[in-house]
Amino acid sequence: MLEIRRGNERGHANHGWLDSYHSFSFADYHDPEHVHFGALRVINEDRVAGGQGFGTHGHRDMEIVSYVLEGALAHRDSMGNGSTIRPGDVQRMSAGTGVRHSEFNGSPTDTAHFLQIWIIPDAPGGAPGYEEKRFDDAEKRGRLRVIASPHGRDGAVKIGADTEIYAGLVDGDERVEFDVPAGRRVYVHVARGAVSVNGEALEAGDAAKLVDVPKVTLERGAAAEVLLFDLG
Repeated sequence: MLEIRRGNERGHANHGWLDSYHSFSFADYHDPEHVHFGALRVINEDRVAGGQGFGTHGHRDMEIVSYVLEGALAHRDSMGNGSTIRPGDVQRMSAGTGVRHSEFNGSPTDTAHFLQIWIIPDAPGGAPGYEEKRFDDAEKRGRLRVIASPHGRDGAVKIGADTEIYAGLVDGDERVEFDVPAGRRVYVHVARGAVSVNGEALEAGDAAKLVDVPKVTLERGAAAEVLLFDLG
């Protein structure tokens, strides 16, 4: 099965300082057909105006991954972590038994554009944690680079869920194939540009759900930046 969801079908909320698209039910956007896909619970595409951001608030029992596309995102949390991440950086915060944090645009003038991803953990009540890693474009060019994994495989950030997240850049004649392990499902989100997924043309904001397929093929890219989720 291959199911396409177009970017303009997502939930949308514009608060002035925040322009956000929701791939799954979130906040005031309720869609019983798009609550989660396996352990993948949230993909929010956020654009935050300069000098603005999310004030201190709490989470628990969720693996939260931030992937910056443009600009800078300044993070502070109750575990004592504080840093600013930029394109190429991947941040993972395990909320576990509870953590409070804030996320602000690291620039007073430029828009910050990023994806906020929530993964449901395998078990509730774990210890909160934080990690960030950098993955240069060369690591993702014409291939899928694992950026999050249950065991931190190949230098990825470590998440407490049976999920792996890959990032790839696909352009021109580049062709990327992903062999789907038996019994797994795959979700592909196009963050930028355009690309063909198993023969279907997708653009920025579009996504593909794939179930019972042996392989995922990404090709005919036009400056595409893609995230692929390997889900149990």
